[in-house]
Amino acid sequence: MSEKGSPKGAILQRDKKTYAIVPRTPVGLVNPDVLEALARVGRKFEVPIMKITSGQRIALVGLEEEQVDAVWEDLKMDIGPAVGLCVHYVQACPGTEVCKFGVRDSLGFGLELEEMFVGKELPAKLKVGVSGCPMCCAESYVRDIGLIGKKKGWTMVVGGNASGKPRIADVLAEDLSRAEAIELVGRFMEYYKDNSAKRSRSSLLLKKVGIDAVKAAIL
Repeated sequence: MSEKGSPKGAILQRDKKTYAIVPRTPVGLVNPDVLEALARVGRKFEVPIMKITSGQRIALVGLEEEQVDAVWEDLKMDIGPAVGLCVHYVQACPGTEVCKFGVRDSLGFGLELEEMFVGKELPAKLKVGVSGCPMCCAESYVRDIGLIGKKKGWTMVVGGNASGKPRIADVLAEDLSRAEAIELVGRFMEYYKDNSAKRSRSSLLLKKVGIDAVKAAIL
């Protein structure tokens, strides 16, 4: 998912000389090996900025072009899509794994969705948020696809956006089992792929056609 002409997995920065890379850390989970690898690379290549992103990832910013491949080789981590027309990431809150408010397994569900869909080509970038309770700590209502855990099952919302023109997502379906939610996520992505113009986010599609049209097509 590199920019045209850029090194593998690299994003050209505003100075038109240096690059950023975003290693893939599904649902924001890391372990000591990942953190040690990032720290080792940061020191070895004197990376000037290492930034936690809104997508629960860690961007390495300010790399010289000739450093990029060597950094990936040292990290031994997958590329986290950051600029391509595809599913960029799934973010998730702790859910029932540790949070006292959690009513659904948002981490496990988020990891499953990440494995299935991240990198899937679409008309524009797409982001997913999975929240383990209605407090919505994974920002599900401002994601292209949001899942919110409730006592009776998962609520799925679509068409959210947290950009310069924010939009609260529309409720597509409620009281879904995990299997039903996964299937509906896939159906919505296909509907979006078939009905949206290139580089047009899902929020624009929902604003154009309305949630009732989406429900009629995929429910």
